[in-house]
Amino acid sequence: MKYNILVVDDEIDNLQLFMRTFRKKYEVFVANSGYEALEILKNNQIDLVISDHKMPEMDGVELLRRVLEVNPDTVRILLTAYTDAESLISAINTAKIYRYVRKPWSINDLTSIVESALEVYQLNIDNQELAVDLKELFSGTITAITAALDAKDSFTFGRSKRVTYYSLETGKHIGLSDSSLSELELAGLVHDIGMVGIPESILNKEGPLTPEEYDNIKQHVVYGVKILEEIKQLESVIEIVKQHHERYDGKGYPFGIKEDDIHVGAKIIAVADAYDSMTSDRAYRKGLSHEQAISELKRSSGTQFDPYVLDAFIEIIDSAVENLIKLNCSNGQLYNNDY
Repeated sequence: MKYNILVVDDEIDNLQLFMRTFRKKYEVFVANSGYEALEILKNNQIDLVISDHKMPEMDGVELLRRVLEVNPDTVRILLTAYTDAESLISAINTAKIYRYVRKPWSINDLTSIVESALEVYQLNIDNQELAVDLKELFSGTITAITAALDAKDSFTFGRSKRVTYYSLETGKHIGLSDSSLSELELAGLVHDIGMVGIPESILNKEGPLTPEEYDNIKQHVVYGVKILEEIKQLESVIEIVKQHHERYDGKGYPFGIKEDDIHVGAKIIAVADAYDSMTSDRAYRKGLSHEQAISELKRSSGTQFDPYVLDAFIEIIDSAVENLIKLNCSNGQLYNNDY
């Protein structure tokens, strides 16, 4: 199989050099601007993007950031003549680049880096395809688990299915690949599996939780991971489950990680989970309206939630709620969970 490489540089001579270097082994696409590159990405499956740093109109960091949004599976390499640490940190954090290569580069070194990058790409694709297979393999087990959770806490009946549906619609909106969506679906269905270890007296308490009870509730993440880690094939799904109570500002639990250190699947589930929590009735209080919940979510943009993910969620939630009601997936009622 020939991998597809897209090379972006505003200097034609450089593009011709790349073409001569890689065309025997790979299918090579070239673009002399970021906007041209994005058009190529829309119409072709691109496995690796190599971009020059300083280009007019759109620089390489911005281009690779957009590549990340359009197709997160595509590996990204930045070529730069600059050694400014701030610029390089920005490229790493915002565009999630695999490597940056300093100019002048040698053909042998760049060829080796490209080969390594594509090995990583193939490994990721293989792992994601495994997630699709796992969804089919464990569908019966997951259905049984979610049913047990629903039976344990009557107020959260159908909770996992709704969170999963909202999450999948958000994931589709931001352009996650099919395999990433499969991982997200599995994680959404089992994200609160650890609740089976929490006493029903706490889950069904008719009143606010005490600090001690809330600390007990937090342990459901640990319990969930312990249950799932016995299934070695679920490693990527477990990472999402581990992190779905982390916050964008680093004040979440159990690890206190923040921003881009949090898995995008966990960021998505965090928003869907919070919305569903706020709009459901509990024994001790009535759920918020749809509009009130959205307002609360917006107030937490950039603190509890990733702004980009939250914006995507807000764009899909109206139609998602309508579809759930039509499909009778939630009995017309949105659930709540304070945990």
